[in-house]
Amino acid sequence: MTSAAWEVLNAGWPYIVFALVALAAHSLIVWAIGRVLRAGGETFWQEALGPLRNSTRVAVLLLAVQLAQAATPLPAASQPLAHTLIALGWIATLVWLALGLGGLLGSLMQRSYDISSEDNLEARKMMTKVRLFRRLFTFFVSMLALAATLMVFEATRNIGASVLASAGIAGAVAALSAQKLLGSVISGVQIAFTQPIRLDDVVVVEGEWGRIEEIGMTYVVVRIWDERRLILPTSYFLERPIQNWTRNSADIMGSAFLCVDYAAPVPRIRAELARICREEAGELWDGKVCVLQVTDVGQACLTLRALVSSANASRNWDLRCLVRERLVDFLRESLPCAIPRARFAHATTIGECEAFGDSLALHQKEKER
Repeated sequence: MTSAAWEVLNAGWPYIVFALVALAAHSLIVWAIGRVLRAGGETFWQEALGPLRNSTRVAVLLLAVQLAQAATPLPAASQPLAHTLIALGWIATLVWLALGLGGLLGSLMQRSYDISSEDNLEARKMMTKVRLFRRLFTFFVSMLALAATLMVFEATRNIGASVLASAGIAGAVAALSAQKLLGSVISGVQIAFTQPIRLDDVVVVEGEWGRIEEIGMTYVVVRIWDERRLILPTSYFLERPIQNWTRNSADIMGSAFLCVDYAAPVPRIRAELARICREEAGELWDGKVCVLQVTDVGQACLTLRALVSSANASRNWDLRCLVRERLVDFLRESLPCAIPRARFAHATTIGECEAFGDSLALHQKEKER
């Protein structure tokens, strides 16, 4: 072995020893923490330990290298390069660790909320906050990392200081050119605090019915009922009126309109609506509201509104379609006189319409026999 190789080995063995000791200590500590968590049955913290294991291992290695360098200094010619590499390594490791801790904090905040539950209002509130603030946190950590990296090098130190302080002419020009972007970011922060919309909210925007699928810092994605995506800037939801059907709760009421003849027996149609909700709607109806009212009187017909309630908007849509279909079938089969028609003779009375419907039903039963 040459003398140069011996010199390299003689200078490098303290670093190898410190690194091995640091890795062994790190593995022992992680193993002990994992065993304690397994004994306590904390599955969440066991899963959270995984993403932090690698970043903390790199941090321990960097610390070991610095201790070894203090014990056995490198040659003077290689010390500037070593200091630069260690500084960059610490920046990358701290960013890695900070993002991991941010993700862990977000998971911890929404740990006790179930977005898949029927009444998921609180879960959607928390998820909206967590996603927006994680993106903000990632943005600011990235800016700090960029500034710190630039300040490591002598040639770019002033630029790094300008980025860190957000000062200088370049910063002012960038701010002026990015007014819309900054406005959208501020709108995203305002949405996170005031929450006019939340994830999975049912909304009507631009004449389209859909659900809030994603809330970004600068845009919002609405999943429309036919699986199209409507992408709008965050400022849209603060500057324009929108319909939010699940602002306070997922419960919702919907209406189905029917036009019937003046001779239509409204009480019988109301009773049929109640039967549909009780016997045919199943889980589509939440058992709260089932009302039939005459809402308008026109020249040729009466307008009936069937008002029914459901646990959420999707079920209410299906319930309204079911009510329309069943009521139309009922009018056609049992009360044909209630169907609007052009009148060329005297008006049929309600009693005549009911009698005609009863006789028609009796005729159908005899026919079936």
